Amino acid sequence: MEPVHVVQGRALPLDRSDVDTDQIIPAHWLKRVERTGFGAGLFESWRQDPGFVLNDARYEGATILVTGPNFGCGSSREHAVWALEDHGFRAILAPSFADIFRNNCTKVGLLPVQLPETATRELLAAVSADPSLEITVDLEGKRVSGAGIDERFEIDGSTRRRLLEGLDDIGLSLQHEGEIEAFERGRPSRLPSLARP
Repeated sequence: MEPVHVVQGRALPLDRSDVDTDQIIPAHWLKRVERTGFGAGLFESWRQDPGFVLNDARYEGATILVTGPNFGCGSSREHAVWALEDHGFRAILAPSFADIFRNNCTKVGLLPVQLPETATRELLAAVSADPSLEITVDLEGKRVSGAGIDERFEIDGSTRRRLLEGLDDIGLSLQHEGEIEAFERGRPSRLPSLARP
């Protein structure tokens, strides 16, 4: 996982509430075994509408998604996060997130930022009116600025540290590699072990 310090770029306004993971990535995409290539299926059914915002060339290359409350509800499929990340999003700004979805985001380095609904509405209006506006999401300073707002956000300390240091679950475990190896060396030989002979 790449460390996340500051995400700066243009934003895509998805003015919808209760966007569930099946809308983010349909179930038939879950047959894939690799973690890449899911961006092509992002919002697949909605993209059939030529007027859908993701089809608007003015938002091509946007790295920040601004959306409505309860984003990522529904099933716990981590493929939804993979699709958003594969498409190029590095941060999602919303009034609220489904808990499992938010947790899945932080495990791959996609930054979910909860903002007051008034700030989110202002951002949606601003980037809808001017797709060239840039937004800065500063994880170190815990601030979102640009497009007429300057708003603090909260994130728990351990999640913030993991994102800043680029530590996924494996990276966290490897911080204790010496202790793990010492434990394995001390296990009786009659027990299964991870240690190499």
